[in-house]
Amino acid sequence: MPRPRKAPPRPEDLPTIWEIPDALWARIGPIIAALDPPKPTGRPRIDARRALEAILFRLRSGCQWNHLPQDLPDDSSVHRTFQRWIALGVFDRVWAEPVAACAELGGVDWEWQAADGALGKARLGGTSSAATRPTVGSAG
Repeated sequence: MPRPRKAPPRPEDLPTIWEIPDALWARIGPIIAALDPPKPTGRPRIDARRALEAILFRLRSGCQWNHLPQDLPDDSSVHRTFQRWIALGVFDRVWAEPVAACAELGGVDWEWQAADGALGKARLGGTSSAATRPTVGSAG
């Protein structure tokens, strides 16, 4: 008798890795508010916490901006916020906060680091910096 198959987890049962916990937001929310205060005039901006969650979702999933889930803010508003935060250096300051907290606890060992990457085939041949060698049997 075969073993019963375990049902795969449903997406709603899995923990999300792009939702910002309250304790973390309490630390980085003021940094974002200080670096990117709202303008006194014009349309109100989208919620910074929801914008950061949408950015994290996009970066973790690799989806296109226009394929963000419906429960996240508008894709063009999120992308505009992302571009503005890059120009303002928000991500550098936000990243520095947990690194500093971890360093205070003696938890960061900068002696050893690792990098990961992925390579893929260039579609349609990519760009070529050298002449293409002829193949066997081709008339030239």
